[in-house]
Amino acid sequence: MTQFVLVAGAWLGSWAWDEVVPELRAAGHGAHALTLSGLADEQGVPAGQQTHVQDIVGEIERLDLRDVVLVGHSYAGIPAGQAAERIGDRLAHVVFVDSNVPVDGESFLSAWPSGRAMVEASMAANDGFWAPLTEPDFEGQGLTDEQIARIVAGSTPHPGAALSEPAVLAGRLGGLPATYIKCLLDGDEPMDAVAELLKSEHWRLVEMDTGHWPMFSQPRQLGRILLGCAAAS
Repeated sequence: MTQFVLVAGAWLGSWAWDEVVPELRAAGHGAHALTLSGLADEQGVPAGQQTHVQDIVGEIERLDLRDVVLVGHSYAGIPAGQAAERIGDRLAHVVFVDSNVPVDGESFLSAWPSGRAMVEASMAANDGFWAPLTEPDFEGQGLTDEQIARIVAGSTPHPGAALSEPAVLAGRLGGLPATYIKCLLDGDEPMDAVAELLKSEHWRLVEMDTGHWPMFSQPRQLGRILLGCAAAS
């Protein structure tokens, strides 16, 4: 039985996977959605990026999970990628859902020069937190009004230290068995760091004709892709 560990991106918590988890469990697998420190029901917990890495590693070790398919969405691809190499033979596959990927010595902000000033301005105005998106920011992402309202209502400010701390990788991320899911409404091409990793024989690309939040816009389709990743591992 595969054990899926699901980690959503900035501003979100475990609740973001509510429509995906049943798909995975119905197929006979374990599914564990995780809230990172400082977000959602874990608000108030001091958190940086390495805290988030340890959140993931610690949960996998606490539950003694094996045959793990670790799934990171958006920002969470950065801590998930680091956690994937730290859990050793517990890992079966790592899945990056339209996400950032960790680059040793780079932070979320340093790897996004075009967005850095915008995020830092938000952090300066919000006590060091990146303020959640508002309804207009979700337009053109394949979401219904109801889905957008749900995301906005559930989002919480994202801890700034998680965005500015650098990633720490011991090895080559391209050596891990991985799938990258590109959501085409959020751009046709993966970012440069991902394109480089996709040259590895251990990585594959899957495209979804939806926006950046497929766990809301196409949860069943996303679930089927994740089940395919388990079967391929």
